[in-house]
Amino acid sequence: MHRIKTLLLLLALLLAPLTASAAGHEASKPGEIDMESYIFGHISDAYEWHITTINGHHISIPLPCIVIDDGLHVFLSNHIEDNGYTLNEEGKLINAATGRRPIDISITKNAFSLILSSILLVVLVLCTARWYKRHDAMKEAPRGFAGLMEMLITMVVNDIIKEGVGKDYEKYAPYLLTAFFFIFLNNLLGIVPFFPGGANLTGNIAVTLFLAVCTFLAVNLFGNKHYYKDIFWPEVPAWLKVPLPLMPLIEIIGMFTKPFSLMVRLFANILAGHIMLLGVVAVIFLTAELGPALNGSMTVIAVIFGVFMDILELLVAFIQAYVFTMLSSVFIGLSRQEPEHEKQLETTK
Repeated sequence: MHRIKTLLLLLALLLAPLTASAAGHEASKPGEIDMESYIFGHISDAYEWHITTINGHHISIPLPCIVIDDGLHVFLSNHIEDNGYTLNEEGKLINAATGRRPIDISITKNAFSLILSSILLVVLVLCTARWYKRHDAMKEAPRGFAGLMEMLITMVVNDIIKEGVGKDYEKYAPYLLTAFFFIFLNNLLGIVPFFPGGANLTGNIAVTLFLAVCTFLAVNLFGNKHYYKDIFWPEVPAWLKVPLPLMPLIEIIGMFTKPFSLMVRLFANILAGHIMLLGVVAVIFLTAELGPALNGSMTVIAVIFGVFMDILELLVAFIQAYVFTMLSSVFIGLSRQEPEHEKQLETTK
């Protein structure tokens, strides 16, 4: 019982930065909360890392802005106007004098989060490797963090990669393991609403697009001859191939719809989870004008439901990493399949 209370208290504390931020948006407009700026302020990219809002004052970490506009200009995001730039309606840097967008290679919130999570992932992998370097795994089973990592790696390799890819699965294990832990780690960091967490990295379509492109390249660059034969000359009746190449056209479209589904599935699920959690917290302030009794009861419900959403997001963080890795493994395995008669010959031998 004590552990359950501690867990609930911890999860309630995780909601505190969100409620503080919502209170800041409410303070800017007495009597109401700006839902658009509140929600999109959390899930959108930015040139600064917003920490919290206290009495209407925003506490943020400025990030470096790097633009190419008649030369290279580097400055912190809290000095944008001092350097002759401003933000447009989309929150992008523009030249204050000309109104044109420069070449922007700034380290934004998502870029900074990507750097931090990548460094953290490398550290976690190296710490695991360090245990195996210092111990004989054949005589001693890993414990603690190394044991947890071994359990996850073994599960991903045996239950996902090996089953999905099949023959030569070892060649693709490094990429698929990296994709799994990268997505899982960033999903977990996205749940934590305070620095260095809180960035909507896996809910950013540019990030999921890159991951989908990596799978697309792994499938189509290393696919065997039978994979391309099934695409350009599948074993279907001739009238489906000539004179109108109906089936080859469908197969070619399928080459692109598979990574597209990977991109959209991860992006939409993570983004929806963040919006739902933010919406639950906003209920506390949306009911502020309905009286203390109703607002108090709705606050209790919102906190309880918010804690439940946090727990659910932990499960979603794992499921989405699992699903992306599983589908990537299946797609790679389909590109490595062999005809049935060749499989029978190998079995006979």
